Amino acid sequence: MKIEKALVWFRRDLRDYDHVALSTALSEARQVYCAFVFDTEILDALPERRDRRLHFIRESLVELDAALRAGSGGLIVRHGKASREIPALARRLGVSAVFANRDYEPAAKQRDDAVKQTLNADGIAFRAFKDQAIFDGDEVLTQAGRPFSVFTPYKNAWLKRLSPADTAPWPCTGRLAGSALAGVPALAEIGFTTSDLDTLGIQPGMAGARALWTTFRDRPIAHYGALRDFPAARGVSYLSVHLRFGTLSIRELVRTALAKGADAWLGELIWRDFYFMILDRFPQVVDHAFKPAYDAIRWADWPAGFAAWREGRTGYPLVDAAMRQLNSCGWMHNRLRMLAASFLSKDLGLDWRLGEAYFAGQLNDFDLSANNGGWQWAASSGCDAQPYFRIFNPVTQSEKFDPDGRFIRRYLPELARVPNKYIHAPWLMGRNEQEALGVVIGRDYPGPIVDHARARAATLARYAVVKKAV
Repeated sequence: MKIEKALVWFRRDLRDYDHVALSTALSEARQVYCAFVFDTEILDALPERRDRRLHFIRESLVELDAALRAGSGGLIVRHGKASREIPALARRLGVSAVFANRDYEPAAKQRDDAVKQTLNADGIAFRAFKDQAIFDGDEVLTQAGRPFSVFTPYKNAWLKRLSPADTAPWPCTGRLAGSALAGVPALAEIGFTTSDLDTLGIQPGMAGARALWTTFRDRPIAHYGALRDFPAARGVSYLSVHLRFGTLSIRELVRTALAKGADAWLGELIWRDFYFMILDRFPQVVDHAFKPAYDAIRWADWPAGFAAWREGRTGYPLVDAAMRQLNSCGWMHNRLRMLAASFLSKDLGLDWRLGEAYFAGQLNDFDLSANNGGWQWAASSGCDAQPYFRIFNPVTQSEKFDPDGRFIRRYLPELARVPNKYIHAPWLMGRNEQEALGVVIGRDYPGPIVDHARARAATLARYAVVKKAV
């Protein structure tokens, strides 16, 4: 028996198709309202009033509102604490239930619990659905019935459990309501300003996601495995910000990866589910090492070293180019995320949490689960992490993954004239050659902030406190 009215609360799922909460509400209610909240508990913590992510969200909401209006509905947008705004809106609309897709971050889960309690006190149901992951909760467990902590057996169990029903699209057809209340405020109305999304060529919303997805899918994606580690090549999807805000469906991506035999890319999508699961089942990773023994490590106190890393002036070209890419456009190639994280924790000896927080503030695609998982992997403190004694050599990584220095020269124009022979370690040039090229180390480009071999030895000593636990 259908209920009369329902409210769908959009969060990190900004699309009007293949949307589990919306589909379910449309099938169970005669009238469906749609809402989004600019949550001040999140916005008030942002350090800048010019934030690309907020700009991306706002423009995606404009497109979503237009799509919902085409179906006689619209998007009701509120600005305030979501824990108050959603119950208040539900009461005003007289709905019987609020439908939303699950979020796995600890703060979001606490928010949803608070909303649920308030709604239930008013006699309104709160129903949450799986949408941004293929599997969640207890759907993929070890034979002992516990959450996995190692990726490969998780991946094998994930693939074994997968069926066509898990990636089937959810139809979103039915009666929408609320056009009279709908509308998306300008950024200025919520205290923010526009960013440089247009300059960077970042197209928000479902249309932006579709354009990138079509290009990547037709490249074809089966070549992803061969190209993904080379930052100068166009080998990755660039879809991470769209996955973060749900402007396209994970089910469609998995279906296509399976159909096209894109096993390497499918593996990355499974990693995404894996990190969601880790954050959901082990929320302590937000502040602590997944492996408790690693919290005993005594990290260096070196503000100048941290500043040099942040600003891309460590003297190691590929590390510096990676950080300048991040600082200039809010994105970093995944191979370089691993290198930059390893360099911070294992060459500079700095706490991985410093780097994790810096990435969180800079990345357009910041996702707590993936960011935390990636940083703990690099620092060896996380689940299925690289061994503590595996330490990326920034020079050999550069030689392997940017052999001609194309990426380096793109972000370090001061090294444009340096020949390939020295582009990965320009301090090896003689003084006369430096002068002739106009690239004097220490004047035009910094020398190495640390000696990698000595830093490696210091890291092995630093990690000795966990050696017995490994």
